[in-house]
Amino acid sequence: MAALVRAILKQRLLVLVMGLMLCVAGGFAVKSLSVDAFPDVTNIQVQVATVSIGRSPEEMERLVTVPVEIAMTGLPGLVEMRSLNRSGLSLITLVFTDQTDVFFARQLVMERIIDVTPRMVPGVTPVLGPVSTGLGEVYQYTIGHPNDGNRQLTFEELMERRTVQDWVVRPLLRSIRGVAEVNSMGGQVKEYQVYVDPNKLRHYDLTLAQVDRALASNNANASGNILALRYEQYLIRGVGLIASLEDIRNIVLRELDGVPVYVRDVAEVVFGGEVRQGASIKNGDTESVAGIVMMLRGGNAKEIVGRIKEKVKEVNEKGMLPGGLQIVPFYDRTDLVDSALNTVSTTLMESLILVIVVLSVFLGTVRTSFVVCFTLIITPLVTFLVMNHYGMPANLMSLGGLTIALGMMVDPTVVVVENIYQRLGEAKDTGKSKFNVIVDAVAEVGMPVIFGLIVTVLVFLPLMTLEGMEGKTFSPLAITISISLFIALLVSLLLSPVLCDYLIKGGGEQDTKIIAVMKSAYLSVFDLAMRNQKKTIMIAISSLMLAFAIFPFLGKSFIPIMKEGAITPVIIRAPSISLEEAIAIETEAMKLIAAVPGVKSVVSKLGRGDTPADPAAQNESDPIADLDLKGSGRTQQEIEEDIRKALDGLPGVNIVLSQPIAQRVDEMLTGVRSQVAIKIFGDDLEQLRKLSEQMARIVKSTPGARDIRIERLSGQQELTIDIDRRAIARHGLNVSDVNEIISTAIGGKFVTQVFEGERRFNLLLRFPEGFRHDVEAIKQILLRPANNNIGAEVATGGVLVPLSAVADIHVKDGPAIVSREFARRRVVVGVNVHGRDLGGFVAELQERAAKEIKLPQGYYFVWGGQFENMERAMAKLSIIVPITLAAIFFMLFMLFNSVKLACLIYLVLPFASVGGVVGLFIFGEYLSVPASVGFIAVWGTSILNGVVLISFVKELREKGLSIEESVRKACSQRFRPVMMTAATTVLGLAPFLTATGLGSEIQKPLAVVVIFGLTTATCMTMIVMPMIYRWFDTPPKKDLADFSDTVVVPTAEVVPTKSA
Repeated sequence: MAALVRAILKQRLLVLVMGLMLCVAGGFAVKSLSVDAFPDVTNIQVQVATVSIGRSPEEMERLVTVPVEIAMTGLPGLVEMRSLNRSGLSLITLVFTDQTDVFFARQLVMERIIDVTPRMVPGVTPVLGPVSTGLGEVYQYTIGHPNDGNRQLTFEELMERRTVQDWVVRPLLRSIRGVAEVNSMGGQVKEYQVYVDPNKLRHYDLTLAQVDRALASNNANASGNILALRYEQYLIRGVGLIASLEDIRNIVLRELDGVPVYVRDVAEVVFGGEVRQGASIKNGDTESVAGIVMMLRGGNAKEIVGRIKEKVKEVNEKGMLPGGLQIVPFYDRTDLVDSALNTVSTTLMESLILVIVVLSVFLGTVRTSFVVCFTLIITPLVTFLVMNHYGMPANLMSLGGLTIALGMMVDPTVVVVENIYQRLGEAKDTGKSKFNVIVDAVAEVGMPVIFGLIVTVLVFLPLMTLEGMEGKTFSPLAITISISLFIALLVSLLLSPVLCDYLIKGGGEQDTKIIAVMKSAYLSVFDLAMRNQKKTIMIAISSLMLAFAIFPFLGKSFIPIMKEGAITPVIIRAPSISLEEAIAIETEAMKLIAAVPGVKSVVSKLGRGDTPADPAAQNESDPIADLDLKGSGRTQQEIEEDIRKALDGLPGVNIVLSQPIAQRVDEMLTGVRSQVAIKIFGDDLEQLRKLSEQMARIVKSTPGARDIRIERLSGQQELTIDIDRRAIARHGLNVSDVNEIISTAIGGKFVTQVFEGERRFNLLLRFPEGFRHDVEAIKQILLRPANNNIGAEVATGGVLVPLSAVADIHVKDGPAIVSREFARRRVVVGVNVHGRDLGGFVAELQERAAKEIKLPQGYYFVWGGQFENMERAMAKLSIIVPITLAAIFFMLFMLFNSVKLACLIYLVLPFASVGGVVGLFIFGEYLSVPASVGFIAVWGTSILNGVVLISFVKELREKGLSIEESVRKACSQRFRPVMMTAATTVLGLAPFLTATGLGSEIQKPLAVVVIFGLTTATCMTMIVMPMIYRWFDTPPKKDLADFSDTVVVPTAEVVPTKSA
């Protein structure tokens, strides 16, 4: 150590310049740091989506999901497989281990899809969802016009805007680096529609199949290869593509007595909109066209949104959209990122100022304070440099870690600088050179400083071992703390000696006036406690018993809910509701929400978007209400309550309030948009429905339940056409003939594509609405049996058979959704918890469910959602924390070579926990993961302070002082370093107690535990521990007198200063 310090001091100018260069590099690193509001907690997952419009959930499960699930079993690294089957949609989510590369996982899945597709129903093709995450939806907008106002848009305007969105805006935004996908919502997708009148078909003796074939065969170009002339050559092209509605109308279907029969003679040809799966409603005034931009996994949200905004600004300013249309954003992640970073940077600055003030008060001299405060400048900047190098994003948690470390990072420097200051004062008249004094002073405290830092980092080890959502949330915090502490150690041993050489002259051990007052007050309390030892111990034990008594009433929670500054008031209707009716209810609801004070704007997404991996149903809406918290002077909580009251009057709907990111993350992690997910597994849908309804009744009657969601296993009405095989045989028909009429005449068939320049639009063949608008009309649709002589292709006049004569047509109730997990059917009852702790709520539910629900054989419950994450985190910590404490105990034993003294220092831990428990109780906070982090931080600082004091007592005992003298002298001399450590840590976190910005909900329980815990821990260290020291004292051995002079004294002298 001495050789290293000597080398550094010889090159002190170089070291100083390098330190300043690192500061500058850190400043640049801050600008290029990847920035987001929260850590991305989404697991590695690949989504396989399959669309087949009109098929029931059970059909999708049987024909699509089961074959794909079977193909996916056995994939390397696959840890979870769940699927969702809705009308016309199968969505399978495959979750892989965090070590799996997402692109490698997608490649594996794609290979299996290629293998299974040929064995599936013709026309059904599974596709992969976008490479995005729960934090992927970074920017959302509508296509608007400056003159829109509050008027309702017409059908034609909605069609025009959707066309602009799909063919102009979407390609523009998808080309931006970092954008994974752009999902289109709402409006009318343009379509060429041919409505064939069945009566006119009979009149001209035509079939639907003939019209279908004529349309398809009259829309093509041909290549005639090359025409070679003498000096040049021509390409030969036959141009026969449809270019307009008139072209379609003029297609010849057949010739009748020398007169051609055109499409226009039997059909109406018009522009129309595709059958819609969803819509978008803006402010309750009108339907609109919206877009959702999703960023690539691992992208820098702030940077990507910055690029999107630049492109949007360019598009709007240059008028790149036709008809004066503009892109109007309504959700922008940078607002969230900025407010989250604003919260943490404000508290960071406040903490910095408080810590600098504390140091100035405790250290007294300006020069010494400057050297120590320089650590507070260089350490965070170099930490940013390291974070940037390893691709660690700056977010609420990683920057929160830096704030927690603020009080701790000055400790090593304080130890080194204080020791140099003292030794320079002592060496004034000895003639020893300043160079040698500094080298000896740093060498003296070097090893204990390193030891103290290892203990502190070791305390944060449990957080780094967490897995899943909690691991991704809190390991950045622990890693940032560890990095900053190691950098602080290097600064204290390498840079501080150089600054001391330049700035510090040395002085005596004189207390400042404030310290002198504080110390005399402390010593009077200490003397009082020593005189009344029994009473003091009784008070200490009583406080411990009080904490034990309070602890069961704290309640458990996972992570406090962060307020995002935007709300998603989800409105759930009956599964069989029509889109038109759903839009009417949604429009009314959006008007009510828009009228709530504090709501800036509200845009609702109803049903599915353009991306197949969008799992929403048209009976569920997903509005985003953008809040103006500053302008309105209201809290998010107040606005939420007002929205609940406003929507209470809507008939027949269920309201669930969440937030955009929270909802999406919950859904991607667990497949459920709720805090608690009660999953019931079994095979029979009817039995699962009964069990889910029983469970829902228990949930509703449990205090604290709010926003209950039940997967509907009934309520989706299905018009079933059961074909009678005997009847079709009598009429010479096949199942395919009947199915052709069902899929083409009723459902509509995509015959071909019509090109408009680069744009492509579907051409749909269908019966007019009057022939298929209700059950009776469908029953009367006429089938024409094939003529055996000529074949089914040509109409022959013959007997016409109504559909009802060959099929049983009836309406039946079916499931709205069929969900599966690991190839087993399940139903989920989701619920959010309000006004009580998560652990207690689930415990009560489990108890009641066990008593009140009798599960049939083969059926079982799984308790998921955030509760599952919490249980996993607590189970992991219950193993890791004891191992960590044992490791720290072993290190203390190595330092003191005494089990007794190691045990004495460990007595601090329960008393440190007393303050934390009482603090949580007073502030009404739950025992959550952030609170556990707080306890870990308190334990680290408490052990250091214990080491400071006891090692000095031990040193004085080795010098021959009595126990009483050693204890009092140690307490007096080590008052300043112990109080400085506690004060810098406490005041470093004090701003979090009063912070109200975004993300402050997570930091508050942590700050409460640290501030209250360190208060009781310091009382224990400075009053109770010295008092009971005599029970743990090891009498100094006479034969070690000489040895103690040479070895023990430096160790003891050093360690105390270390934790200053």
